[in-house]
Amino acid sequence: MNKFTEFQNKEKFIEDNKSFYPGIGNPKLMPILTMKINEACEDFKNISQKENPTDKDYQEKIKIGLERFSDLYLELDTEDRQRICTYFEELMDIVGLESSGGYLNEFI
Repeated sequence: MNKFTEFQNKEKFIEDNKSFYPGIGNPKLMPILTMKINEACEDFKNISQKENPTDKDYQEKIKIGLERFSDLYLELDTEDRQRICTYFEELMDIVGLESSGGYLNEFI
């Protein structure tokens, strides 16, 4: 559970030289995008507390989580869309999920 809390508490969409991410294209979107990513984290956290969570459970939450960005999709530049996927990959790493079921590729 600590990893989920750490993930939620870290500042998101800021410049990251390691991954060559320049920071969010439109700073006004930062709190909205952060909220949507943190909702996905909550989804993953809730599933992880189930007795027998499956890859399919997590993949369905990835699909739902990415759909939360549909209202802003056209406002996001490529780097921001890739950053969103990077955050989902971090969540996948927390739970040991190998594949998004193709949802991350579709989103990009």
